[in-house]
Amino acid sequence: MRRHSRWGCTAIAATALGFTALGFTVSCGAATGLATAGATCGTARTAANVPVVVKIGHGSIACSTAIQIERSYAAKLAAGQAPGNGGGGPIPVNGWVCQGFPTPEVLRTGQASECHKDSTTEILAILPTPSASAASLRGTALRAPPFIPDRAW
Repeated sequence: MRRHSRWGCTAIAATALGFTALGFTVSCGAATGLATAGATCGTARTAANVPVVVKIGHGSIACSTAIQIERSYAAKLAAGQAPGNGGGGPIPVNGWVCQGFPTPEVLRTGQASECHKDSTTEILAILPTPSASAASLRGTALRAPPFIPDRAW
């Protein structure tokens, strides 16, 4: 089995930087078919159609499986299969248990949900970092128009 050295992995990541902007994902675990902790596997969408980045939190798993688990979790939420009043889980998904994080934690960490299998493997759905163009619009796109009074009565 071929393994990447530490520097080889860095070189691959640097070369792949341009590709990640186009939606391609490169992981050093790709040589074994498994992504390991910290690897980014790709993107998915939440039940509310919000884009998230799928990352490996702990353990190792094939990226295709990680993305499939996140998509299945979102589909179950969208279908109303969440317990309670429609919260984020916990919901069993193909041998995994997935759950959304409370809003304050999402705002603090960017982590929208996690799926785990035992205590060895964890998949995270993380809100993407706002782009520079979105940041430049902050405060202007939602600004109220100036108040212009109607005729004086």
